Amino acid sequence: MDYLSRLEKIYDAMDESGVATVMFEDCEARRDSTIRWLTGHPADALLFLSSGRRSVLVPWDTIMAKAHARADEIIPYNDFDRSSAKAAQAVIERIAPAPGSTIEVPPATPHPLFMDYAERIRGFDLVCRDKCVAEKALAYRAVKDDAEIALLRKAADITGGIIDTIEAGVRSGEIKTESDAALLIERESRRLGCEGTGFETLAAGPQRSFGIHAFPPWTAGPFGTKGLSILDFGLRFEGYTTDVTLTFVRDPSPGQSEMVALVKEAAEVAKASLKPGSGTGDTALSVEKFFAKHGREMAHGLGHGVGLDVHESPFLRSRGTSWEMRPGMVVAVEPGLYDQAHGGCRLENDFLITESGCEMITRSRIVEL
Repeated sequence: MDYLSRLEKIYDAMDESGVATVMFEDCEARRDSTIRWLTGHPADALLFLSSGRRSVLVPWDTIMAKAHARADEIIPYNDFDRSSAKAAQAVIERIAPAPGSTIEVPPATPHPLFMDYAERIRGFDLVCRDKCVAEKALAYRAVKDDAEIALLRKAADITGGIIDTIEAGVRSGEIKTESDAALLIERESRRLGCEGTGFETLAAGPQRSFGIHAFPPWTAGPFGTKGLSILDFGLRFEGYTTDVTLTFVRDPSPGQSEMVALVKEAAEVAKASLKPGSGTGDTALSVEKFFAKHGREMAHGLGHGVGLDVHESPFLRSRGTSWEMRPGMVVAVEPGLYDQAHGGCRLENDFLITESGCEMITRSRIVEL
C-alpha cells in the first residue's frame, strides 16, 4: 500500500485549510477506518498528523501496530491511562505546533470529551467541525487507488466462488436453512483467506424476506423453499469488503414473479447510468422513476460506496448530496422490492466506475430454482 501518497493528500488538505494538527480516532464508540487507510493499522488507535508532515500513531495494541502500521512514531495508548484526552495533550506537546494554531479533533467527538480536550490543550484554536480535514479524507477514500481496486477484485472473486457454492448447495438440498447458508459463508470466507465477513450476514427465508434487513439477521428457519429468499453478505479481504445480495426464487406466485422481473430490469436501468460524470442522485432517481412507472416504490436508497467500510461515500440517493461519479469509485447497487404478503426481492452487485462506464466486479444474481 502506498500510504505515503495518501498521507500527502491529507497534509496538503491541512495546508489548504490552515490546520496545524489533525487528530483521527478509531475506537469502539466511534469507528473511523481512515486510520487504517493512512497507516495500515487494523484496530483501535488515535492518529495525529502535523503540518510538519509527521505522523504519530497511538494504538491500543502496540504488538499489532508494530506488525501492520506505518507511522513516523508509535506510542502505546496505555502510556496515557487509556485516556484520549491525556494522549492528545502529550502528543501535542511532543509535536509542538505553533502557539495559537488550529488543531482539529474528530467531528464525531462528543461535547464532554471536547471539553476535556479543551481543558488539557490550551493556547491553540481547538476545533470540532463538519467541514474538516477528516471529511476531505472520506472524499479521497471514495476514489480507490490501484492497490485498493486489486484487493476489492480479490474479495469479489472469493465472494463469487462462495455464491456458486451456495447456489449449488441450495439446488442440491444440502443448504436447507438460513443458518446453513450463513455458517457456510463464515467458514468458507476464512478458509479462503478472508478476515471474515464485512458485516453480519442477512439470510431470510420466504417467511422473513419481506424486511429490508431481516431481524434477527438469520435463524434456523427454512431457506430456498417456496417463495422468495434473500441472502445479503460481504467478505472482507485485507480490510476491503464486498457487499452483495442474492434472491432465491422457488415456485413463485404471479405477484412474486412480477417483483422479480421488475428488480431485474431496475438493475439494468441502474447499470446503464453508472459512468464518469453522472450524478449518483440521478442514478438513484432513474431507478425510483422506473419503479414508480410500475406502481412500485423502493423502500431504501439505491446504493453506496464500498471499501474499508461496507457503507461509505459516495451514496446513491435521490435526496441529499449527489456525487459526481469518477473512475476508481466502487459502488454497491441494490434495487429491491418488499411486500408483507409476497416477501422481498433484492439484487445487489458491486461496480467499479471506469473511464468509459462501469465494470461489475461481483457476480450476484437472482437464482430461479
